[in-house]
Amino acid sequence: MKLLVVGSGGREHALAWKLAQSERVQTIFVAPGNGGTGADSRLKNINITDPAALADFAEQENIGITVVGPEVPLAAGIVNIFRDRGLKIFGPSKEAAQLESSKDFAKAFMHRHAIPTAEYQTFSELAPAHDYINAKGAPIVIKADGLAAGKGVVVAMTAEEAHAAVDMMLSDNKLGDAGARVVIEEFLAGEEASFIVMVDGKNILPLATSQDHKRLLDNDEGPNTGGMGAYSPAPIVTPQLHARVMREIIVPTVQGMAKDGIVFTGFLYAGLMIDDQGNPKTLEFNCRMGDPETQPIMARLKTDLLHVVEHAVNGTLDTVELEWDRRTAMGVVMAAAGYPDAPRKGDKITGIPAETADTVTFHAGTSLNEKTLNVTGGRVLCVVGLGDTVKLAQKHAYDVVEKIHFDGMQYRRDIGWRALNRKH
Repeated sequence: MKLLVVGSGGREHALAWKLAQSERVQTIFVAPGNGGTGADSRLKNINITDPAALADFAEQENIGITVVGPEVPLAAGIVNIFRDRGLKIFGPSKEAAQLESSKDFAKAFMHRHAIPTAEYQTFSELAPAHDYINAKGAPIVIKADGLAAGKGVVVAMTAEEAHAAVDMMLSDNKLGDAGARVVIEEFLAGEEASFIVMVDGKNILPLATSQDHKRLLDNDEGPNTGGMGAYSPAPIVTPQLHARVMREIIVPTVQGMAKDGIVFTGFLYAGLMIDDQGNPKTLEFNCRMGDPETQPIMARLKTDLLHVVEHAVNGTLDTVELEWDRRTAMGVVMAAAGYPDAPRKGDKITGIPAETADTVTFHAGTSLNEKTLNVTGGRVLCVVGLGDTVKLAQKHAYDVVEKIHFDGMQYRRDIGWRALNRKH
C-alpha cells in the first residue's frame, strides 16, 4: 500500500517512521517533509502543500490512506476535499477542526456540553477586554481566537502583562486574523498533561499518556514555545484519573460534537490542567497529535500503526488493542538560535548518530541539500531516548543530544523533571 503523510515537522517524521515499519507499506510520501524524511529510503518527500493538489496526487498515485499531521491543512478543509473525492483520509473535517482553529468555538462548545474548563469571556473590542482584566485581576490567561502556531497564548502573571497582551493582539494586530478576537480566561494552577486519543466518529482509542514542556528554559522559565520536549507515560495520569478524563472530558466531547451535527474523526488532543486535588480541567483542544508528544508516543507504540489507522478510517476502532513498550520515552527538542521569536535559518547540522534500540532522532526544521543538513525552522530536532526508568530514558536522550552540533542550538537540560521529582 502507498500512504501519504501531510506535514513537515517532527510529528510527521515520527508518524511516517512508525507507518514505514508496517510490512504492508510500499512507499510513504511526505508532503512536504523535511531533511529527516528526505534521508530515509522508505520515505519520499513531495513538494506539494495545497490541499486540492494533494488530493490530485493521491488520486494519481493510488494512495491507500492519507494521514494529516498539522492543524493548518485541517482548518483549511483538506479532509472535506479528500472525502468529497472518495479518498481515505484520517483527520477531522474543517467543521470539526474548529475545536482547535477557534478558541471561542471550543470554549462555547465546552460550556454547552458541561465539559470542565476555565471560566472565560470572548472580546473583539479593546475597552471591554481591559475592563474584564481590571475586574478579574491577575494571574489571567489571554488567548488569540485563531491559529497562531503555539504563540497565541499569554499566561499573564500581572495585570500589566495582560493589558499588553490584549493590545498586542487586538490593536497592534501582531497575530493578524488569529488575534482579531481574544478569549480571556481564568488562570488554572496545577500540572499539565497531554491526553491524546484516536476517534473514528463514535469509537475512541486512547493513546499513551504524555507530558510536554512548553517553556523555553530550564525550570519552566522563559517564553512559551510550541514545546521543548516531552515524555511518555505521564505519571500524573493514574488509572483513576485516566478513567475520569475519558468519562468527564473525552467521551462528552465526541458525543457533544455528534449531537451538534459535527461527527469527529481523527486525533483528538485534550490539554489538561490537573489541580492539587487531582481534578482535571480542559485547557484546550487540538485536532491532531501534539508535537513533541508524538515523538515519544510513536517510539513506544509496538502495534502496527497502519493497522490502527485502517480501522480508524473504517469506523472499527473498537476492535483494536494497542501494545506499548513498557519503557519510558523521553524526547528532547533542539531549537535554532533565536527561537521562538526570530529563529535563525541556514546553520549546518552535524553529528546525528544512527538510530539504536533505545534512541532515535526525529527531524523538524531541517532540509537536506545534497549531503548537507541545514536548519530551516525554529524547532530543529527531537531526540528520543528510551529506558526502563525516567532517569535512564533521560540519559539516553541527552547522550545523543551532546553528539549533535549546530551553531546557536538551544535545548533544555531538565526534560522530565516533574516525573523525576514525583513522590511515589
